[in-house]
Amino acid sequence: MQLWQLEAADLARRIKAREVSCVEAVRSSLARLEAVNPRVNAVVDGCADEALGAAAQADAVLAKGEATGPLHGVPVTIKVNVDQRGHATTNGVEAYRSVVAKDDSPVVANLQRAGAIVVGRTNTPAFSMRWFTDNAAHGRTLNPYNADVTPGGSSGGAAAAVAVGIGAIAHGNDQGGSIRYPAYACGVYGLRPSFGRVPAFNPSGAGERPMVVQLTSVQGPLARSVRDLRLAFAAMAQRDVRDPWWAPAPLESATSGSPVSVALCTELPGYGCDPEVADALQRAARRLERTGYRVEPAQPPRLRETADLWLSLTMADSRLLVEEALMRDGDDTIRQAYRAMDAHAPQFDTVGYMRALAARTGLMREWALFLQRHPLLLMPVSWRHPFPVDADQHGSAAMREILDAQSPLLSTAILGLPGLSVPMGLRHGLPTGVQLVSDRFREDLCLAAAEVLEAEAGPVAAVDPA
Repeated sequence: MQLWQLEAADLARRIKAREVSCVEAVRSSLARLEAVNPRVNAVVDGCADEALGAAAQADAVLAKGEATGPLHGVPVTIKVNVDQRGHATTNGVEAYRSVVAKDDSPVVANLQRAGAIVVGRTNTPAFSMRWFTDNAAHGRTLNPYNADVTPGGSSGGAAAAVAVGIGAIAHGNDQGGSIRYPAYACGVYGLRPSFGRVPAFNPSGAGERPMVVQLTSVQGPLARSVRDLRLAFAAMAQRDVRDPWWAPAPLESATSGSPVSVALCTELPGYGCDPEVADALQRAARRLERTGYRVEPAQPPRLRETADLWLSLTMADSRLLVEEALMRDGDDTIRQAYRAMDAHAPQFDTVGYMRALAARTGLMREWALFLQRHPLLLMPVSWRHPFPVDADQHGSAAMREILDAQSPLLSTAILGLPGLSVPMGLRHGLPTGVQLVSDRFREDLCLAAAEVLEAEAGPVAAVDPA
């Protein structure tokens, strides 16, 4: 087994034990990047020289016997929509190549503080606003299993990188499924943490983000194993005073000794479910039941209405604070997708916007009560098997189908809940998966259940691109 194939936890242990050096670990990761990235275009901004320099410094720290972090010497990737000192925060937009960060975002700083070494920056659609990763600035990222199928978005580059072994851990962010959907499409694990859990801030930003983006967008990890998710999540979640939304919640909470009740959601009223999705849900439910979980069918409150609220509020903010830049600087694909999405969102006046925000509070309350009865919710990532490439480029009717399919992602995002995308093997040559959802700051419940699901098949092995 080569070093790039190891889980982050194993690699960190070997580095700490001085069995391998940080330089060797980084060189192995860079060699893998050079070998497979031309076939997937996951990494669009290389960091080879910086990474090797950081690895040499990390080895010097070990030689001195100084204290090291839990990810010391472990290669990781960072998405191009967050600030990393000395690199352009392009967000998939050609016009923003000149936006070179003078300081690190909190999530980058936290990963590096834990000892991680950035080997590359991963692709995203323009403005990070599609479930399909393609843009005029960096080109298309391909799904490692099938180039005709989306790798997901907006963290499609991150998911593809992890899937093919370019770093054991990838950074992503999720406003409407942008960690969980790419993880699903590429067959890896992806954790959307609770709102307020991982600090976020881009020093290069011209102003504060729209309010709904602040309330829905979170930073989180993608990996090929649950224990690597745990390592990355703990590293990312450290406080940074630049984010006033960060909350000092414990990563682990005391739980009762009784088996956890799991609500199994298998339908969106009035909308079908692909057979592969239904099969994955039933297989996951049976595995959980075999280990003591109580699984019963239960529908979360007003699922479609909650997902539609995400769309309404997101587009209301976008029209006022994003649309002008998107139409001016974006590429044709994001303009087309944006128009199709906007066609399904109501036009709000100020009173309407305020009422919609108030309605969000009521839905949060209803879901919190539901999750008190069922601390875990087992539901799809998407009601559909991964979409064909550019499925969002065919007008408003096609977009309505996509929005309905993504309702398990949108509903949880607007409420600020954590969600974990868990791979469940291949069907018809493509990954399948399920989503675990819990109440705010109960990622520990999702991670524990994911370990049960992982135990049967083991961690995901890195794949060679199709």
